[in-house]
Amino acid sequence: MGLPAELRYTQSHEWVRTEPAGTVQVGITDFAQDALGDLVYIDLPAPGKSFAAGQVIAVVESVKAASDIYAPVAGTVVAVNDALKDAPETLNRDAFGAWLFRLQPQNLADTQGLLDATAYQAQLDAQK
Repeated sequence: MGLPAELRYTQSHEWVRTEPAGTVQVGITDFAQDALGDLVYIDLPAPGKSFAAGQVIAVVESVKAASDIYAPVAGTVVAVNDALKDAPETLNRDAFGAWLFRLQPQNLADTQGLLDATAYQAQLDAQK
């Protein structure tokens, strides 16, 4: 699967989509969901809670392991994808279409410091 060029990526395998309203959608990459296997549970953050960049913000659990999800930038949670609580396997089917939460970044420009698709692909290639 190719990486969507319009997204930004973290070294810890989260993707970030900037929205017109200045918020960002955050999810996990196809690489992350594939490495985890069948997802069975997702612990999402509470709307209104603020996080620092790099802070654990959510947890996804699979039949293999649990994995922390990190805030890609500092910000406040403005929405969560509640549908994933009842159907976490949605992330396995469409990792780039199923977002976990939305953040209102403290500084939207911080997203530009994240990896672009080319740099993230280079990171994946180096891990092989």
